[in-house]
Amino acid sequence: MLKIAVLVSGGGTNLQALINASKKGEIVNGEIALVISSNPDAFALERANRAGIPSKILIRKQYASMRKYDDALIELLKQFQIDLVVLAGFMTIISDRVIRTYCYRIINIHPSLIPAFSGEGFYGLHVHKAALDRGVKVTGATVHFVNEICDGGPIILQESVAVMEDDTPETLQKRVMEEVEWKLLPKAVSLFCQGKLEIHNERVIIKTNV
Repeated sequence: MLKIAVLVSGGGTNLQALINASKKGEIVNGEIALVISSNPDAFALERANRAGIPSKILIRKQYASMRKYDDALIELLKQFQIDLVVLAGFMTIISDRVIRTYCYRIINIHPSLIPAFSGEGFYGLHVHKAALDRGVKVTGATVHFVNEICDGGPIILQESVAVMEDDTPETLQKRVMEEVEWKLLPKAVSLFCQGKLEIHNERVIIKTNV
């Protein structure tokens, strides 16, 4: 059974999707063992508490340097024997050192069809506003491995969502979350925990014979 840490900063809707999937037995060979929040007031912490999941708070500005923050984060992950790190709306930068320590063991959910509307500055409602400003007819969500390039790691799963004529950033965000994010993230986590993901030349291969 692989141990999963979910890193959060806000409401924790994707965390809740993972908790719900876990309760239904949809995350095969994996358990959520830790929730780490960058925000002491994040409602995600309440979600973790209700589910009986241990939670910790790590605030970057409370550490004198990025290295000391990295030390604290890595130590916490090792303390809980974490096998997979899931970024679910985590608003603190993950350093290259942490990424190297957990190479191909950190995944992120992004609210667009990468490479569209991704990279630095594209997060939360900014992504959906950019999509509407561009006039795209289709958007979606992507689960990907995290590497040193912002939103640039190998793609695990993607799914599209139609953009409606009367959409606002808020309505589009809600639909993307409900229709794809909350389904894709648990599915990707389960695939990882079952050992069904392989990476060849920066491309993810989903094995079907495992």
